[in-house]
Amino acid sequence: MSNVSPSTPSADGPSGGPADGSGTTPTGSGPIAASPLTRAVLEIDEYASGLGWDLPARLFALVDTARLRGQEPELAAQLGLDGDDSAAPLTPIEQDEIPAGTALDEFLATIAWPDAVAGCALTVERQMLPPSAETQVPDGLDERALATWVASHPDRQEVRMTVAVLRDGARESALRLRAKDSPTEVLTGPDLVPGLADALAATFES
Repeated sequence: MSNVSPSTPSADGPSGGPADGSGTTPTGSGPIAASPLTRAVLEIDEYASGLGWDLPARLFALVDTARLRGQEPELAAQLGLDGDDSAAPLTPIEQDEIPAGTALDEFLATIAWPDAVAGCALTVERQMLPPSAETQVPDGLDERALATWVASHPDRQEVRMTVAVLRDGARESALRLRAKDSPTEVLTGPDLVPGLADALAATFES
């Protein structure tokens, strides 16, 4: 792990270089939600929606906004958070791009967060089948063959998944279907993508 300031939101990628929050932070009016984590997930979903589809996965650090203002006032100002009393309790900060050709699970296994990061989130596009088609899946397919089979199925649906976890164990996720690409059609819940949530939670265990 590279040497990073404990107050700097960062993640060590496979190259050893820190993603030091030099990317972007989702902005906008921000959705009204029941919890800070749900609000952060919907904020990231809205941000990703504005970028369009057919894009690679994106990783975000989640930092405590008040702590960021107190310990990193220059970064807070850069992100437009200084003096904004309406700012959300959690601020998502986009990290460096995930290296092309790197499997997502392998990449997440290389991540290590400093103490200042309260949580993390990932948004990724996938293809899925409706429950009615799951019984048609052939037996004995490995992961790659299954993905190929799903991609060729006429009932496949493209979905963008945004999953977030906090150090304290809290989880939240949002699912947006490409066929119903509207904020009013976004499904949220803590257990929608348990495998990905487990992988993100593991980044805080090292």
